[in-house]
Amino acid sequence: MGKATEADLHHLRRAIALSAAARARGRHPFAALLVGPDGTVLMEQQNAFPEEGPTGHAERVLMTRASQAHDPRFLRDCTLVTSAEPCAMCAGAAYWAGVGRVVYGLSERRLKAIIGPHPENLTLDLPCRTVFAAGQRDVVVVGPLLEDEAAAPHEGAW
Repeated sequence: MGKATEADLHHLRRAIALSAAARARGRHPFAALLVGPDGTVLMEQQNAFPEEGPTGHAERVLMTRASQAHDPRFLRDCTLVTSAEPCAMCAGAAYWAGVGRVVYGLSERRLKAIIGPHPENLTLDLPCRTVFAAGQRDVVVVGPLLEDEAAAPHEGAW
């Protein structure tokens, strides 16, 4: 398990702000950033539901874009920063894209408690660490962090 840095917290707050902006636009309140090895934000992505359907999660869309723009050897030194813990699908996308580190705010367990059985987001309580542990390469995971801040855009949204 990795440790959070001040830069991680800064980027995570940006992802949380983007998740609130997604909600204001009528989308589900999720967002993610791709942060390069030097700490530069390379890409940002809000949730893309309903345009991309139920698989339009911010992390999955971002990882598709990242894998089209960058080589896995480069992505190995990058960080996926996300407002909420990547679900199984999004963790798989990060794994297959080659990202080496994930930082997240709201845990899947707490998200599930907030959302309940909402038909547009039947949350899986499956930690991303479990998904990554099934793989053949290491992915450093840092989180949950700033959970109360990360939960705020979800309050009353579901």
